Amino acid sequence: MTEHVPRKMFLTKGVGRHREELHSFELALRDAGIEKCNLVQVSSIMPPGCVFIPRRTGVEQIRPGAITFCVMSRCCSDEPGRLLAASVGCAVPADKRAYGYISEHHAFGQTGRQAGDYAEDLAAAMLASTLGIDFNVDESWDEKREIFRISGKIVGTRNITQSSIVKNNGYTTVMAAVVFVYE
Repeated sequence: MTEHVPRKMFLTKGVGRHREELHSFELALRDAGIEKCNLVQVSSIMPPGCVFIPRRTGVEQIRPGAITFCVMSRCCSDEPGRLLAASVGCAVPADKRAYGYISEHHAFGQTGRQAGDYAEDLAAAMLASTLGIDFNVDESWDEKREIFRISGKIVGTRNITQSSIVKNNGYTTVMAAVVFVYE
């Protein structure tokens, strides 16, 4: 059996609006630059040694019709005035031989910043638990950052988040994703 372990990944996000729900999702994928892929959603593991590349570089490296693995969050509604958010958070271990975590979070009524911070917290909490770090999700971000620094086991966290308010004329879909690229 051949292993498929990606060496690169990129973050992307998009928003789409249309009177049809499915079409609004396709437009969000188009906004994110990944509409030409056959997307396969995978769970939350960031492969050891996998590096982030710029979105533009990643989009250029995927071929139309390719089976493309990603961790994706999406949120959709047709309720006018509703605030939507979709976020993917990443927690990167200091040890390049160790795996990291990717979390997906979507919410109604959260700002992009709130959803992004929450997605990062989720990813960091999952990684911390595997590394044996005592991590309290309810602590302030500065307290968590201090725990990361003292432990020396987590390099950092990041997120990509798309938020939007639903307009009066149909569906709005927001999405965010980590897309894996193979060489």
